Amino acid sequence: MCGRFTITVPYEELLLRYYIDEDTNTNYEPSYNAAPMQYIPAVVKGSNGNRLGSLRWGLVPSWAKEDKIASKMINARAETITEKPSFNRLIASRRCIIPADGFYEWQQRTKSKQAFRITLKDEGIFSFAGLYDMWMDPNGNRLATCTIITTAPNSLMADIHHRMPVILRKEDEAEWLDRDHADVPALLQLLRPYDSNEMRAYPVSSEVGNVRNNDAKLLEEVKPADLL
Repeated sequence: MCGRFTITVPYEELLLRYYIDEDTNTNYEPSYNAAPMQYIPAVVKGSNGNRLGSLRWGLVPSWAKEDKIASKMINARAETITEKPSFNRLIASRRCIIPADGFYEWQQRTKSKQAFRITLKDEGIFSFAGLYDMWMDPNGNRLATCTIITTAPNSLMADIHHRMPVILRKEDEAEWLDRDHADVPALLQLLRPYDSNEMRAYPVSSEVGNVRNNDAKLLEEVKPADLL
């Protein structure tokens, strides 16, 4: 699964990375511990190019009776995405990118768990494949939410966890965002494990487990606890 991530780069760097000309997200703040039910930056394709906005992490389908379902919808499994009513109609029409520069996962040890941060080797920005939807409450208030797609682990992640988020190859990002692209089988081909040779993982403090902690210290490598 994917339940925490980091996006720590300056706002201007995001605009350059995703070819965004219009200043569309004045609420952006770097996050060292982005968590479900928080608003996170997301890229969608607009009529005049890519747009950067905020979506609440935890999908609420447009047909849901209430938004409490969101906490159970932070991830969508790539293998079953076309089978789930919450996701199958979104894959063809409501795709987004969640920018990140790292994510956290916990490795089960004999007595406890060890937190790891996973990044690209060049420590650059990368793109989670996401889906989004719009929900309206009985009072007419609109809520924009998203989910991050997960897949089987690559060889690096397999030693840490049995799932990993889908990281799109840079050359596939435009295809994923293309609003006119509705070829679902072709889109599903993009949802595969990222090349482990381009990634690294290192242990971090257990403090990342508390959502109230959100500072640069969480990024520091630590000596793994002797949990075996």
